[in-house]
Amino acid sequence: MSLSTQTKLLFLPGASGNAAFWHPVADRLEHSGDRVHYGWPGFGPTPADPTVNGMDDLVARVVADIDGPTALIAQSMGGVVAIRAALEKPSLVTHLVLSVTSGGLDVAGMGGVDWREALHAGAPALPRWFADYHEDLTGQLPKIEVPVLLLWGDADPISPVAVAERLAQLLPRAELHVIPGGDHNLANTCATQVAPLIDLHLRKSGE
Repeated sequence: MSLSTQTKLLFLPGASGNAAFWHPVADRLEHSGDRVHYGWPGFGPTPADPTVNGMDDLVARVVADIDGPTALIAQSMGGVVAIRAALEKPSLVTHLVLSVTSGGLDVAGMGGVDWREALHAGAPALPRWFADYHEDLTGQLPKIEVPVLLLWGDADPISPVAVAERLAQLLPRAELHVIPGGDHNLANTCATQVAPLIDLHLRKSGE
């Protein structure tokens, strides 16, 4: 499937649920597709939703919004949501961008620092959906046949480059870019470097 300018760009935050996280990148993209920025219900200023009570509900919410050609652009644990949504809607998800994904496989076994307790120590009111999620998606990843851009930094203790290299082995059409000095927030703090990489990725055919 080729990517038209009408393709929706769906931006997913990480475990903090910050709906503004991807704004610096989205504002710099040349692609003219509609931008949709998610905030997770019950996180920060995004109102809670009684129908959303865990990871399965978050995935279902995103899947419901994939009603036409859609590129999923995801930060950290938002990458788990993106992967699962792509598996559920393979005919409509055209491209994936996974930035410093921190779940869905054995991140700790590849040297990643466990972020869960630190996140909730700093923000105890956040729901624990991401912290309590430990599903291993390794066996599902080879089923994702669309182009996948992996964005990593070499100074990220939470999701080190070894995680990206493992994803690159498992995903059939993955391309890895490592940003020198990039940490876990590189998609926000290095937007001038990240946006052109995403634009180039989105121009690739999904066929």
